[in-house]
Amino acid sequence: MTTLSFSPQNLSFTGDIKISVLVYFVPLSGLSLSPPYTSNSRTMTGSTSSDLEKDSIRVEETVNPTTSTPLYNEHVDVSGIDERKLLRKIDLALIPWLSLLYLLSFLDRTSIGNAKLYGLETDLHITDTQYDLALTVFFFSYAIFEVPSNVFLKRLRPSLWLSGLMLCWGIMMTVQGLVHNFGGLMGMRWMLGMFEAGLFPGVNYYLSCWYKRSEFGIRAALFFSAATVSGAFGGLLAAAISNMDGVGGKPAWAWIFILEGLVTVVAGALSFFIIQDFPDTAKFLTEAERTLVVRRLQGDDQFSAAGEKLKMKYIFKSILDWKTWIGMIVYVGADMPLYAFSLFLPSIINQLGFEATPANLLTVPVYAFACLITCIVGFLADRWGRRGYFNLVFLCLGAAGYIILIASRNAALSYFAVYLATCGIYPVIPNSIAWVSNNVEGSYKRSVTLAMVISFGNINGAVSSNVYRKADQPWYPLGHGLVLLYIGLGLISSSTFLLLLKRENAKRERGERNEIIGDEKSSGFEVNGRYATVADAKRDKGDEWSGYRYTI
Repeated sequence: MTTLSFSPQNLSFTGDIKISVLVYFVPLSGLSLSPPYTSNSRTMTGSTSSDLEKDSIRVEETVNPTTSTPLYNEHVDVSGIDERKLLRKIDLALIPWLSLLYLLSFLDRTSIGNAKLYGLETDLHITDTQYDLALTVFFFSYAIFEVPSNVFLKRLRPSLWLSGLMLCWGIMMTVQGLVHNFGGLMGMRWMLGMFEAGLFPGVNYYLSCWYKRSEFGIRAALFFSAATVSGAFGGLLAAAISNMDGVGGKPAWAWIFILEGLVTVVAGALSFFIIQDFPDTAKFLTEAERTLVVRRLQGDDQFSAAGEKLKMKYIFKSILDWKTWIGMIVYVGADMPLYAFSLFLPSIINQLGFEATPANLLTVPVYAFACLITCIVGFLADRWGRRGYFNLVFLCLGAAGYIILIASRNAALSYFAVYLATCGIYPVIPNSIAWVSNNVEGSYKRSVTLAMVISFGNINGAVSSNVYRKADQPWYPLGHGLVLLYIGLGLISSSTFLLLLKRENAKRERGERNEIIGDEKSSGFEVNGRYATVADAKRDKGDEWSGYRYTI
């Protein structure tokens, strides 16, 4: 347990971290540790209390952020609320169920890889090329509908929108087990991608509306680690369902789709009653608790937490923001490898000399390791506030894994390399999402930015569906080589993003981005804008406000 104290602008509190991967119970209360996430902060390491006081005074003289932002629900007394207990309450209400939904989502989209091992291609009379097309078409519809889905999520209730999407894709998944030809499989994969598109970007945006920037990374990691559990669980489930081969005249691969789809339908129906809405309207919180959640976010420079009306300028700001475009390249450096890894891992292990069921079972420890490392990175990146550096380290580990996979002709060594490869994929996905989210302010702007970043990553999933060719068995040099290329792209873009964010923070430290607040005697510059109050500057400029500091 650690207690950190800073200036009034940088409120922190004690906390404890407990992570249970198996049940997704995450009382991560009190994880607000680092000045790197706050507008008035400079650096944590090596700073004395005297330095911090001087730092606060200097910023207050320029913009005085603490006193200039109207207090949300000023009439509500929140003094009796324990923040740690409140965060634990929020964690319990949000994380376990949302993680289960993503587990089902990832299981539904990737189970086709397991179905392939049980005769999907033979029974549907499709070629390897047609199978690859069935994988590819999913990513096109998935990418197309992510941005509009996030806008609808903000406009509508999350409980209504997300549960409706789940019901629809659960039905599509079930029907996928009833198809008899290539055309039917293609149609169901397109529809599956269309309805699944809203969950992952939607939940990441939704979670960012509940937590401080220094608290979001571990929650994103726990949510995303459901993908790793689905990988392990998918292998076990496919091995179990294979025993139903011939039941009802259906082959094993069909039962994989049908049973998983029916479970998703049930989960979708329950989600309408379980998923909570945004903090300012959440029914499971008292008025005082809702007020405290919003005030905490506003104190973390999430100025739009109290509500924001949809304006086209917010969407255009997201599209024109350089951080959106670099974030897209950062994300694709891990997302394309993710789909290549998850879709073809059973086949890769199968080609190392194992039969279908042992190959599925051997994926379980790989995904268990991925789950563990994802949670550890999420926790440490939150604690130290240095997301970019974690990207660089783990992408390097992933690159090492794929270099071994390309060079090795030894099955045991290749299996070991698979574990290294997971380090450059699974932890980097939620860390990159948290990194981008931490550096975008404005409710709608962040919604669109996250959707664009994730959408661009997913469209490159179409590439992953076509790089592991049957002709390259058993070592797949082309597939591994292209994945390595994407990881290299992630390294370059992460380095660029890190350097540009540091440069922009330095400019703000020097006062080059200061606005003119109030009268002409202010120390700002006309080119940066003129505002009556700091609150006006915050609302209009979002993360471009001079007092906002980017997370590196």
